[in-house]
Amino acid sequence: MAREILENKRKALKINLSEQIYGTFAEIGAGQEVARNFFTAGAASGTIAKTMSAYDMAFSDAIYGAEANGRYVSSSRLEKMLDHEYQLLTDRLKGPKYQNRKFFAFADTVTTLNFSKTNDPHGWIGLRFQSEVGGEPNDIIFHVRLLDSDASLQQKVLGVLGVNLVFAAYFYIHDVQTMIESLVDNLAAGSVEIDLVKLNGSAFKNVSERLVNLYLIAKGFSRAAIFDEEGHAHQAKDFLYKKDVIILRTKYKQKSNPNFDLFNLAVDQFKRNLGIKDKNLLVMIEVLMSNALEDHPVLSNEDLEYFAKRAEELCATGNHILVSNFTRNHKLAEFLAQFKPNNVGISTNISNLRNIFNSKNYGESYADELLAYVSGMFSKNVKLYVYPYLDRKNNEIITTQNMPVSPEAKPLFDFLIQNHYIIDIENYDERFVKTV
Repeated sequence: MAREILENKRKALKINLSEQIYGTFAEIGAGQEVARNFFTAGAASGTIAKTMSAYDMAFSDAIYGAEANGRYVSSSRLEKMLDHEYQLLTDRLKGPKYQNRKFFAFADTVTTLNFSKTNDPHGWIGLRFQSEVGGEPNDIIFHVRLLDSDASLQQKVLGVLGVNLVFAAYFYIHDVQTMIESLVDNLAAGSVEIDLVKLNGSAFKNVSERLVNLYLIAKGFSRAAIFDEEGHAHQAKDFLYKKDVIILRTKYKQKSNPNFDLFNLAVDQFKRNLGIKDKNLLVMIEVLMSNALEDHPVLSNEDLEYFAKRAEELCATGNHILVSNFTRNHKLAEFLAQFKPNNVGISTNISNLRNIFNSKNYGESYADELLAYVSGMFSKNVKLYVYPYLDRKNNEIITTQNMPVSPEAKPLFDFLIQNHYIIDIENYDERFVKTV
């Protein structure tokens, strides 16, 4: 049976009419959009103990403390807001009037599109809440990218997201998938991207953080999820900014571990060619989800659990993991570019290039598709490190030197080779070269 999706105002009113839900709203950067939704719904006095906003940095720092990195739209600022506002609730609201209340503190720190449209509209949104009267608090924190091309539309999206979050915490707490799905209720497709969710507290003690963030990709809310070597999810910009990143691409349900022998050679070349220091190096293994989504547009829990298990296995190798839906290399490169890494290396089997530079795999639009691939792939300090494969038919190892290339693509291919955009992995042991 399909879930009934209440319109935004009805959600806010249902919360306002509850005799138990009570708390505060603290919003920085994009106006009192969430609180405004509760006020305009009516009966807001039943829900709102306080609203506040500190636009000036001096006021914000005086309330929540200064940020060491100077960034106000950050997870650390959001967590300070939640800590401060929830502590005030529990310190000040005592006595018989509040004994049956389930307290919450909502916070967001968001930047919407500036006048000249030169910034990256995004934000952190969070809720600290009691799922039971008198219980310990739980946290739902997520990061969003606001995609509308108008600041006023982005503010409206923010208001809807906030109402959805409070409603989800109190009415969908026992069904995490529905809780996540409901965050985008009443929002137009393409208006927002949710690329990280963090859940903490006893209400989520049996919930896998990996599964939750993989579910974002499966539902189309996000294009990728990043996990560190301990399996914790991270927001892409915080993780990738100004880093030197090299990624090994692997396929859905690849039975064996990646070919680390060849990949380690690629990492060494990447460091040597660009003079990269270990302290700034970020080595990642990518697990591609898009192949699975092509076969099954709606992934089952079993599929998601496979990805979570695969991510855990690869984390255990001591590497960071990227789970994505990027079928083509250039889509991965374009995704990485928006987070401004210093340099990017992508390591893949040369058989993938064989398909790209073979016009027989395409129709009349081949030239356009090839140019789109090259411009998306190599415009932002990206190098493609290709490892060879063994052609079983001819018993020949294929590298860029003897890879079949369509005549119309050959000049462009040669340009990329000569200018070191595409680089063969060197000094490999032929025993590690696999057949394709």
